[in-house]
Amino acid sequence: MKISNRRSRRAAAAVALGSVLALTATACGDDGSGAGGDKGSEGSGKGEIVFWDNNGGVRTEIWKEVIADFEKAHPDIDVRYVGIASTEYQSKVDTAIQGRGLPDVGGVGAAMVAGFAAQGALEPLDDRLSESSLSGRLNESMVESLKSAGGGDALYSIPTSANNGVLYYRTDLFKAAGLAEPTDWDTFYDAAEKLTDKDENKFGYTIRGGAGSIAQALDAMYGQSGITSFWDASGEKTTVNDPKNVEALDKYVGLYKKVTPAADLNNDFTKMVAQFDSGTIGMLNHNLGSYQDHVKAFGDKFRGIPQPTGPGGKRVQVSNPVDGLGLFKSSKNKEAAWKFIEFATSHEENSKFNKSAGQVPSNNDAAKDAWISEAEPTKLAAAALTDGSTTIVQLPYYLPDWNTISKADNEPAFQKVMDGQSTAKEFLDTLAEQLNKAQAEWKEQKG
Repeated sequence: MKISNRRSRRAAAAVALGSVLALTATACGDDGSGAGGDKGSEGSGKGEIVFWDNNGGVRTEIWKEVIADFEKAHPDIDVRYVGIASTEYQSKVDTAIQGRGLPDVGGVGAAMVAGFAAQGALEPLDDRLSESSLSGRLNESMVESLKSAGGGDALYSIPTSANNGVLYYRTDLFKAAGLAEPTDWDTFYDAAEKLTDKDENKFGYTIRGGAGSIAQALDAMYGQSGITSFWDASGEKTTVNDPKNVEALDKYVGLYKKVTPAADLNNDFTKMVAQFDSGTIGMLNHNLGSYQDHVKAFGDKFRGIPQPTGPGGKRVQVSNPVDGLGLFKSSKNKEAAWKFIEFATSHEENSKFNKSAGQVPSNNDAAKDAWISEAEPTKLAAAALTDGSTTIVQLPYYLPDWNTISKADNEPAFQKVMDGQSTAKEFLDTLAEQLNKAQAEWKEQKG
């Protein structure tokens, strides 16, 4: 299947759906500022703005606190909050872009920014940021991740937080087995083997084989190979199928059923986390979002540390999802909308939000607050992002087909590698071919 054909069908479907929904947008109850491509205006800087939360339900209460603080500080601006489940958010925004009903402000994470920007829906924020009180106060790697995700020409989202990858391990099990902390990949593999006792239904590790498997596999792969760029020097060919990466993935996938449960083949993050928290598994790769679940399960009998180091003691990780706030171009009150973004990512509010979320703050001052030290995985993750110990391989979120390639096209293919139906090399060669085509098309369209 050619990527260009897939894109044409997807675009046609989106236009058709948008045409229908354009007639019914006002019935949705989310009447925002306009449609994608509308120029909008600066407005009076007063009145009502509409904010769409891209993780409604999970983050509703903390966002309502931030909004209350904002309205107290800006009594002439009212924020109408609309909480949307993370699984529905992107499609809802895409629908609103085609029809009408975009908000003034909304959550715009790394995986979404390119798609929204390509449709002309987002306002470039570089100038606003450089002239604001936030200038020089935001984590540079998070800003760069979002800029890169949008294609590199402009910043379309102001970062709020990063949900870094973490290696969780059971300190009690490691101590009982006399094992060293899994700070490097050799120690990790050794521990995974020594903590496994299949007869007792005990396993050293749980590997993600279901939804979301590709990003975790890439993280393990680049972490071991030490390759620090997703593309070669030409910028035209991906490094995913570099021999070092093939070797790394082959070793990583070899863990399946040897030191992991067979159920891992279909496990998404919820099942994987629940399996780890059942108490029979020694190590888990996930992000900061599951930290509180492990506290409930184990108390202080676990740790969450940055991903293992690779060749030469250096840590390489693929870019983890950076979340942020975008200003929709169609807003009729951009001045007020920007004030909200600026306030929400200020020291005090960014700290409050991320303390609740258990994530790494984007505001450098917030990242120094006392609560960071109390949540050890967050503290270590924040340090890894700022102390120069970690190199981030930027995933190509800017490619229009990235989500399709990394999910629908290749999650089933990765399961075949785990199950022995294909090899790591075959999988990565196919993935590389798809990525190279998508990169070439993107460069051609960009001109």
